[in-house]
Amino acid sequence: MFNKLVFKNLKLKKLSTSLIVVASLLVAQAPFANYAEAAGADQAEKKKRPTQLVGPRVGKKVQAAFELYSTDDVKGALDVLLDIDASKPYDIAYVARMIAVMYATLGDNEQKTIEYLKKAIEPDLLNEGDQSESLKLLGDMQMQTKDYEGALKAFYAWMDFSGKEDGQTYIKIANAYYSLKQLDKVIEPADKAIAAFGDKPNQNPYILKLTSYYERKMYKEAVKVLETVIQIFPENKQWWTQLPSFYLLVENYEKATQTLDLAYKLGHLDKESQIKMLANLYSQSEAPYKAAMLLEKYIASGLVKRDDKNIATLANAWHSAQHIDKAASYYGELAKMTSSAKHYRKQGMLLKQDEQFAKAVVALNKAIELGVSNQGRIQMSIAESYFYLEKYKQAYAAIQKAMEDPGTRKSAKGWKSFIVDTAKRKNVTI
Repeated sequence: MFNKLVFKNLKLKKLSTSLIVVASLLVAQAPFANYAEAAGADQAEKKKRPTQLVGPRVGKKVQAAFELYSTDDVKGALDVLLDIDASKPYDIAYVARMIAVMYATLGDNEQKTIEYLKKAIEPDLLNEGDQSESLKLLGDMQMQTKDYEGALKAFYAWMDFSGKEDGQTYIKIANAYYSLKQLDKVIEPADKAIAAFGDKPNQNPYILKLTSYYERKMYKEAVKVLETVIQIFPENKQWWTQLPSFYLLVENYEKATQTLDLAYKLGHLDKESQIKMLANLYSQSEAPYKAAMLLEKYIASGLVKRDDKNIATLANAWHSAQHIDKAASYYGELAKMTSSAKHYRKQGMLLKQDEQFAKAVVALNKAIELGVSNQGRIQMSIAESYFYLEKYKQAYAAIQKAMEDPGTRKSAKGWKSFIVDTAKRKNVTI
């Protein structure tokens, strides 16, 4: 019924190293909670944080590293920075931050990036912007190395230190809690992310909430999330097919049918499983004709496979819709596909019901040939078909065979007398 959930297909993408580096250079970027003393300073104290500069000797080497970096010689810039023997605490912290940025730019040694970021942050001497960027970058790097507890500390410390918060950081926090399987803790940061994005909504916090509720089997809460999401992101057809699946989880079949039907009318259904799900919902909601028409259309188009299972569903739908001739036709197709006696029997019975007696006899005889069970009942149906075709001799032969079956002997006796009397009245020798 319910394929893998949407969040299995919409996993949050890992930050690429290049994006992290650009962010670290251009935007305030991340905190670390082991460094709570820095985080504990109030906003007024942060504004008094003195601006510092590296010493002349270290400054020259840093400038040389920048020049190499500007020509894309990141490895050369790193070598220059690693060769600096700084002695002043601020210089040591500043150079460590630059080394971390270079390692991050190269993208081949995440642990070194983290090591130097910690070295830069711990003295709490960097200028406010640099300290803030370094804290946030540390959180991002720890997310990449799956140190989710460390990342959480980093992101919360960045918020405490900078006095800022943003939607993307709250998404990372929620994702970290999810990765730690602390599913109940996902909801608060996800909600804060939603609030932070304001009138420019982002789907990821909703995905995280949905994941949290689903994995805790809180299906009613998950439904509420999806009902909100579908209003905010109506253009995303995946939500239109996901919401009906969740309605099924809470056994709200009416809303499941209504929502998937609307999704179909909006042109959002383009997969076999979706069409089959809608057909099944139509059938459950006592609309078998709509189910049959839908399946017939998409089997003909090729979107839904023309296999025995789908043809059987289509035949059943037409039968439920009381379109006996169509049901008989598809049961005939199914019988040829499978060489199954039971499908030939079903076809024959429906053809007899539809008064296509000659065709019914052919299908029923094929069922007997293939070894159908309850042959006495089949022989009676053959006898009835021959009778209405006014082939009384064949009808008499079939009813005689029906009398050999203990289960139909009594009924067959009555038909035998009727056949004999009718043939005699019409001067037919049997």
